Amino acid sequence: MQIEIVTATRLTQEAFWARSALGQSLRRVAFDARIKVTAAFSNALGLPRLYNRRLLAPNAADVCVLVHDDVWLDDYFFAERIVEATSRFDVVGLAGNRQLPATHVAWCFLDEAFRWDAPDKLSGAIAHGNGPFGAISYFGPSGVPCELLDGVLLAVNTAALRQAGVGFDEQFDFHFYDLDLCRSARAKGLSVGTWPIAVTHQSGGAFGSPHWAAALDRYRAKWPPSAA
Repeated sequence: MQIEIVTATRLTQEAFWARSALGQSLRRVAFDARIKVTAAFSNALGLPRLYNRRLLAPNAADVCVLVHDDVWLDDYFFAERIVEATSRFDVVGLAGNRQLPATHVAWCFLDEAFRWDAPDKLSGAIAHGNGPFGAISYFGPSGVPCELLDGVLLAVNTAALRQAGVGFDEQFDFHFYDLDLCRSARAKGLSVGTWPIAVTHQSGGAFGSPHWAAALDRYRAKWPPSAA
């Protein structure tokens, strides 16, 4: 199985490999011949546009791992985890919600007040910190079906998405593309879930900005709360 890591970065090629969390991590797992890397350097395009290009490319890999450039891959058995995950689910993330709250504004938040959903609804774990092996946020058991996933890292079965006609909606350039993909996948009968994969994310997320709020309006126009 071939695994393609797809990422976008504002850094130059040289700076990405030398300084970014993902670039340094990928150098560590370069021993694994199953992994290839596609990176958009000095990028100013929305993530969905870049992700769709690779999912639809004639030479697309069996599995595409769509990941932010500020992620440390803490697990050097990363490829094994991805193979395991995508043999179970068509769309895989690190953390998610097992249900679909009607007024959600993220995989974990119920509304614009950023109230967390009940712990028994959540799944997965992810670490945070500037360096690798950061402090772990544990949400619940992994390896379970979910309705929503966090988009910091998404692994997808390329053939399954293409056959179902599922891709990223390019109106969501950075926010809500992950939730939209999950809902589109579930609407076509694809399986969505979490998997235990050790990573550290340098960012805690960007919620509440005007850009985020505008994307929320577009998301709710496409997926009205009453339809959740």
